[in-house]
Amino acid sequence: MNLLDRIIRFCLTQKLIVALLLIILLGGGLYTAPFDWGLGGLPRDPVPVDAIPDIGENQQIVFTPWEGRSPQDVEDQVTYPLTVALLGVPGVKTIRSYSFFGFSSIYVIFQEDIEFYWSRSRLLEKLASLPADTLPPEVRPQLGPDATGLGQVFMYTLEGRDPQGNTTGGWDLHELRSIQDYTVRYALMSADGVAEVASVGGFVQEYQIDVDPEAMRAAEVTLPQVFSAVRASNIDVGARTIEVNRTEYVIRGLGFIEDIEDIQETVIAVRRGNIPIRVRDVAQVQLGPALRRGVLDKGGSEAVGGIVAVRYGENPLATIQNIKERIGQLSLPRKTLADGTVSQVTVVPFYDRTGLIYETLGTLEEALSQEILITLIVIMIMVAHLRSGLLISLLLPAAVLVSFIFMKAVGVDANIVALSGIAIAIGTMVDMGIVLSENILRHLDESSPGQSRLEVIFNGASEVAGAVLTSVATTIVSFLPVFSLTAAEGKLFKPLAWTKTFALAAAILLAIAVIPPAAHLFFRRRRLAAEGAGDPQAGGELDAEPGNTDPGDEVTNGSRRGRGGSGAGNGKGLVDRVRQLIGRIPGGANTIVLVVVGIILAGSWLPLGVGSGLLLNVIFVAALIGALLYAFHRFQEVYPRILTWCLDNKRRFFAIPSGLVVLGLLVWMGYSSVFFFIPQAVRTLGPLSYLDDAFPGLGREFMPSLDEGSFLYMPTTMPHASIGEATDVLHTLNMAISSIPEVELAVGKLGRAESALDPAPISMIETVVNYKPEYRRDDRGDLMYFRYDWWQGEFVRDESGQLIPDSGGRPYRNWRPHIESPDDIWAEIVARTQLPGTTSAPHLQPIAARIVMLQSGMRAPMGVKVIGPDLHSIEAVSLQVERYLKQVRSVKADTVIADRIVGKPYLEIDIDRRAIARHGISIQQVQDVIEVAIGGRRITTTVEGRERYPVRVRYLR
Repeated sequence: MNLLDRIIRFCLTQKLIVALLLIILLGGGLYTAPFDWGLGGLPRDPVPVDAIPDIGENQQIVFTPWEGRSPQDVEDQVTYPLTVALLGVPGVKTIRSYSFFGFSSIYVIFQEDIEFYWSRSRLLEKLASLPADTLPPEVRPQLGPDATGLGQVFMYTLEGRDPQGNTTGGWDLHELRSIQDYTVRYALMSADGVAEVASVGGFVQEYQIDVDPEAMRAAEVTLPQVFSAVRASNIDVGARTIEVNRTEYVIRGLGFIEDIEDIQETVIAVRRGNIPIRVRDVAQVQLGPALRRGVLDKGGSEAVGGIVAVRYGENPLATIQNIKERIGQLSLPRKTLADGTVSQVTVVPFYDRTGLIYETLGTLEEALSQEILITLIVIMIMVAHLRSGLLISLLLPAAVLVSFIFMKAVGVDANIVALSGIAIAIGTMVDMGIVLSENILRHLDESSPGQSRLEVIFNGASEVAGAVLTSVATTIVSFLPVFSLTAAEGKLFKPLAWTKTFALAAAILLAIAVIPPAAHLFFRRRRLAAEGAGDPQAGGELDAEPGNTDPGDEVTNGSRRGRGGSGAGNGKGLVDRVRQLIGRIPGGANTIVLVVVGIILAGSWLPLGVGSGLLLNVIFVAALIGALLYAFHRFQEVYPRILTWCLDNKRRFFAIPSGLVVLGLLVWMGYSSVFFFIPQAVRTLGPLSYLDDAFPGLGREFMPSLDEGSFLYMPTTMPHASIGEATDVLHTLNMAISSIPEVELAVGKLGRAESALDPAPISMIETVVNYKPEYRRDDRGDLMYFRYDWWQGEFVRDESGQLIPDSGGRPYRNWRPHIESPDDIWAEIVARTQLPGTTSAPHLQPIAARIVMLQSGMRAPMGVKVIGPDLHSIEAVSLQVERYLKQVRSVKADTVIADRIVGKPYLEIDIDRRAIARHGISIQQVQDVIEVAIGGRRITTTVEGRERYPVRVRYLR
């Protein structure tokens, strides 16, 4: 007896141990299952869940702000020195760097085997040990958040709303930005799993000191004096403690600027006669908006919001739930408007990956449930045994739960690719149960009356267990090359290989350990054994006959009973009662089960669509299954004749598979690639030219498409457009998109958020477009049904014009008749957003766009990089490439866009050193005037409670 036979024997004889182990495995599966199951408050540690695997590079971001500096200055003094210095960090694969106005962004890409947080520590060590003269004194490089480009899972806006949830407004943009920066942001940062909360939109308030050059000249005051005076007037100090009357007092000198008057009263200098020169004498002081490089727009109106990034390695679904919990605990400000309306600041999400994650999990749930239903139908018809059908069907969810334990142990996240591995393995998992069960049933039917049923079941399971194990092992071994993949390919396909292996291993484990003992408990011989026995057509649910009992059992009136009498006092009696109960199933049980299962399958699958109704879908499913099974049955009948003909006509038969192989190659590779040896002049003649058009070949795509339920519309404006002009463009585009009936919400971002993960320039627009589902659904994603007048052919509405929910009605379609797919909605967006001076945008979705940009640095899955001696030459060639690509037959012209990299105007002031020398003026003094006169210089920061306000000096305009 080999090891496998001993395992089967042990499981047959030790059913209690098998049952306990099965309960433990199922409990572990429920404990680690990624599905959002309550389980009555039982503790859970689910597998991390996301919509799609993160296939981006193993990279870290070094972000260096340098306020007000041009891209050329940033490149020469920050980006290049840092890039050269970071090349020596251990494990670095390559470095990509970008220089923008006011900041530098360096992407340090490490080898795939380098641990994420180890690479961060090495970078921090390198940055801390840079020589003092590497960077300008005021520049401080910083490490980006410990998150990836796909970590931005939750985005929101802050809006004023009344108690009924209606938008009221009443809040200025600077008020909302302060609430975001100092209340909402801090609260969400404390949620478990959050790496960063980046603010975007609105205005950051600052104290602005607008100095008057004429007044300064009259008062004989210079800019450095103003800087020094204001900086010296904004400081708190402490003087340790003193003891008075045995009481200790902490000494604190209060000097922080608290309002405009504090700045106005700041003394710059003193004239003769002790007459002070105050800031108010030479400048105007006010609260105003700071310079911004990002704008948020919602439906054509400016808004304030935030972007939440999940920490690397955390569970995105759990993190989003933690974020929502924190939002529910917030107590945000409220005010009463002039019309008496109470307006409270509310966090309103506009991008939430929770729905997409739940749809991903629902894909597995739907595939598993439909596989179970189809298994029941096939077994009921082909095997005609209800008990085996139920047993095999229950084996599927059990194996899936066990595979979750493996996923948790190995560290495989649950996403659409990983879970598809389980869905793919379901077919093989079903086969194992069917083979074992059917062979056991065959042995039971062919066994002699005096033979022990346990031995019969053991022989039936042992006979095929080795073959089943070999077939599954062969399938697992065939996936071994997938585990050798690296980089993005490995990150994408390894989870699928892991989960498929886990599912198959769990299935073979449960099939060998559970099916034989379960068969011994519930399977009976499928023939009449005694007078009064059940109908053999009812799936063979018969009681045992006198000669068909295990040793130690006795028979009374054709029914088995343990020696303890009725069996009420022991476990075996309970099993006997369950057997007797199942044995009394009427003769039409299979038919009833088939009908019920068919209806459930049709309602879950809906192959004809939601609008066709349940009845038509049931008829279609019944006809489809019936046709397939009838075709299979007919094939079984004619197969001997087909086989005989093939053996007698081998050459003719081999022409059929050969032709199919050639046809498959034509479809896959294309006519030109298969028949490359035929001259081009011959291939374009007569019918051959038709083949060239009919078989162009299949396209190739690395990343599978995923319907995310939203678009990311990313056009660009001209590089010389100001932030005011670009904001007008953003408003116009968002209003055009929001006017489409199928669009639920359009929120656009111009420029960048306050995050190292977002280095977008002012000319780049990113609009998240959430479109309505085809049919109205509830918050959980389930279809909603509404009352429908079948005679009038229209929905019934209440007095206020709202639809009336009715479980017996029809689902309501949100899309117009000519909109049949999300691609049609995208076509509407492109058609309505044609704006002079603004490019179109490729067809992208939020996650897909992030993946594309992480991999290629471009906003499209396919692009051309042009390298040349200077920017003007590069842009000229790029525009020519754009013109030619628009003419390619298989390319959509509106998606071909060349980046406009030249055109940002510069106003350069070249200082004449000899001229300023004649006046005794230094370069620093001139540069101070240039910097202050145009943009202003930030000289200090004051603290008011939890809020921080910059103080900036600039010239009066």
